Amino acid sequence: MTFDRRALLTASLALPFASAAAREAWTRPAGLTPDASVALWPEGHIRPAAGLVETVVQRSDDPKASDRMLQGITRPRLDIFRPAKPNGAAVILAPGGGYRYVVVDKEGYELARWLRARGVTVYVLFYRLPGDGWRNGADVPLADAQRAVRLVRSRAAIDHVDPARVAFGGFSAGGQVATSLLTRFDAKLYAPVDAVDALPARPDALAAIYPVVSMDPAIAHAVSREKLIGANPDAAREKLYSPERNVRADQPPLWLLHAEDDSVVKIENSVRLRAATRNIGAPVEAHFFERGEHGFGLMKAAGLPIAIWPELLWSWLASYKIV
Repeated sequence: MTFDRRALLTASLALPFASAAAREAWTRPAGLTPDASVALWPEGHIRPAAGLVETVVQRSDDPKASDRMLQGITRPRLDIFRPAKPNGAAVILAPGGGYRYVVVDKEGYELARWLRARGVTVYVLFYRLPGDGWRNGADVPLADAQRAVRLVRSRAAIDHVDPARVAFGGFSAGGQVATSLLTRFDAKLYAPVDAVDALPARPDALAAIYPVVSMDPAIAHAVSREKLIGANPDAAREKLYSPERNVRADQPPLWLLHAEDDSVVKIENSVRLRAATRNIGAPVEAHFFERGEHGFGLMKAAGLPIAIWPELLWSWLASYKIV
């Protein structure tokens, strides 16, 4: 992938939203929190529905195992985890939440800290949710993902990352965001806002972990499907938002992880996407484990064979010279 150096420089200088007002404060001990936070869009560009209020909900009673979720996202953003010695790699993470909320810790900050310790600059994406009253609600998660990739590339000099080594990963419904980006990275979902949008939105590698993928009612995660495309979508709409039906030869290399006993998001979501990708000759690596259920992240995988998954992901990223 090649980049226009002038476009990169212009984009990096055109970031009006890296001010103190754009930073999210999390009252957690040092080292567990992000090092910075930047809004995806310039101030005033997006307008939340009236009455939408952003709320943090703590779902864990264990002080050593925080499990927060963010509801009613009004300011889509990237929380940044910066390593002491950046190795040039950038990874954007889209946590899950069934398109009802976005998980903070289990599928965001936990893996971000693991990657940061290995020299990766990590960006946890808090994307808008389709049921929150946004205009063209079904497209806002993917629009935010496209903007996130472009924004990370625009910040290459600021964050000491290589704009040709940007990976994207998604969990559960965040996996639907990720696999939509896999196949529709160049979809025209919004008019260019600034110089950032001159940069490509195609990631250099993409990982989907126990992902929601298909909108086929036979295997779809029902809540995610209804939130994204409604209760009674027509056939064309169902196809458009089913990444396994939109695979393309120029999509990024794909890495998939799923547990066979996942009772929330059927493993057929990953199986179908793997088969479709193989059928067109695009690169894909898949790891299916007997046990793990859904939403295992890092902590809940402990003691099971599936706990090796971060190392498998790391090796795969290394094979594509991302890390």
